[in-house]
Amino acid sequence: MTAPSPAENAAGTPAAADATTGLTDGYHLVVDALKMNGVETIYGVVGIPITDLARLAQAQGIRYVGFRHESNAGHAAAIAGYLTKKPGIALTVSAPGFLNGLVALANATTNCFPMVQISGSSERHLVDLKQGDYEEMDQLAAAQPFVKAAYRVSRIEDIGRGIARALRTAISGRPGGVYLDIPAAVLGAIMDEAEGAKTLSRLVDPAPRMLPAADAVDRAIDLLASAERPLIVLGKGAAYAQADDKVRAFVESTGIPYVPMSMAKGLLPDDHPQSAATARSLALKSADVVMLVGARLNWLLGHGERGWNPDAKFIQVDIEPAEMDSNQPIAAPLVGDIESVLDALAERTKPGQIQAPAAWREQLGARSAQNVAKMAKKLEADPHPMQFMGALKAVRDVIRARPETYLVNEGANALDIARNVIDMHVPRHRLDSGTWGVMGIGMGYAIAAAVEGGGAPVVAVEGDSAFGFSGMELETICRYKLPVITVIMNNGGVYRGDDANPYDDEPSPTTLMGAARHDLMIEAFGGKGYRATTPAEVTAALTEAIAAGGPALIDCVIDPSAGTESGHISHLNPKGITVGNITPAKN
Repeated sequence: MTAPSPAENAAGTPAAADATTGLTDGYHLVVDALKMNGVETIYGVVGIPITDLARLAQAQGIRYVGFRHESNAGHAAAIAGYLTKKPGIALTVSAPGFLNGLVALANATTNCFPMVQISGSSERHLVDLKQGDYEEMDQLAAAQPFVKAAYRVSRIEDIGRGIARALRTAISGRPGGVYLDIPAAVLGAIMDEAEGAKTLSRLVDPAPRMLPAADAVDRAIDLLASAERPLIVLGKGAAYAQADDKVRAFVESTGIPYVPMSMAKGLLPDDHPQSAATARSLALKSADVVMLVGARLNWLLGHGERGWNPDAKFIQVDIEPAEMDSNQPIAAPLVGDIESVLDALAERTKPGQIQAPAAWREQLGARSAQNVAKMAKKLEADPHPMQFMGALKAVRDVIRARPETYLVNEGANALDIARNVIDMHVPRHRLDSGTWGVMGIGMGYAIAAAVEGGGAPVVAVEGDSAFGFSGMELETICRYKLPVITVIMNNGGVYRGDDANPYDDEPSPTTLMGAARHDLMIEAFGGKGYRATTPAEVTAALTEAIAAGGPALIDCVIDPSAGTESGHISHLNPKGITVGNITPAKN
């Protein structure tokens, strides 16, 4: 029998720093540094060399939430950062575990979520000489292309500095993902406890406010004041800023119509009279001055080209100067944090100086009314088998009665249709695939929303294909008894379930198992499963599940012919030789 490590007592559980000898180790210094900087939760998957780190964190009062796959733990940490404005922490093992987590870390960087992935790693001298160590990999080099920054701690006395540097980098300026590499030898290293305490520090103002220049503010005000068809686009950066009252005050005081990006829904209620979400196409192609608040002219906004007025002038509010002019010339850059920019606009705008013309608001209002009426007809239909619209209308109606509910959403058609059907009334309560469009965020986001959401229910609306990326986390949800209800749009396919392979008996590339019983999966872990074939059954199941407050899953059986290829982004599919003209290979 081997002796316990410095981080364990004889029972194999974490021990406090040795008061008798006055020594501490790397494990304790990591936990002490995290606690000193306000970290309350770690999401991860344990194994060599970080199992004792998770045990010690738990013993010292940091909540550890253990997952079944590192990508899902990373997605949870990322969305926790978005919800709390504090870096979410993911903990992984070396090499394969690190790589699994790196997907979520890269996604966090792309979406501007503050997150730190801490990974154990192999001994440096063996890695550098490629001597074949256990899970050997130069993780620092592998991470650097995908993150905001990557650091390695090579000495025990640098642990506090490394933690502080990673946390500050993740949250300051434009938030993003940071990788922190801690080799096993550093975790197990021992030093004097008093000297170790001196190496730790608490961050002071890690995300300082960045004020815009006065002349930049005046330029934007003049441009908005002269606009005939002004438009505000609210991105998830505006929601992340948690300047909700100031966003609303600016929108309402100017009367400017606004379009929310999907994760900005609820920043103002979706039924707000200035919302142009239901007249989005008309708003984009007609607006002459567009103010982007925490939104980027990336593919989600057609790079400012597809569907836009070619003569539109842009005002952009962003904390990152290099974002300006990335796709279109920005006539009035406003570089600063959103709250400071809104304060400056309020201070420097004369009463009544910016007012959206009534004719413009009326034009958008009329189009919105037309589109809402068309959508209402679609939603009132009740065809059999059940369609996406019917199932999602049922979800919408239940959530409307519980606006504090968090909605997690991913898939192709499940994402696109839910975004149009389910309205939001509370900020930061719609969490979806975001800028990268990555699948697999569902269960990680749902778990973090339940952990960070103060007991509010979480409803994860999943395409059956998207659910497959993280479905094993149902066990995690049940293990921690979280109030997560997973609603699966089960049409038996990646996009739809009726695709056929004309060449042999193998399933087509987009075909899934139509007879799958996802409801039985959660029952295997002790949760409540439901199978729904009509909107009324969806309503009854979701109402009951939310009231029960525990883990549940509703398998919504959807018409296999429902759905379109790639959802609303089929135009991104390259066009080559049509499949019908491909000749099968002969064996």
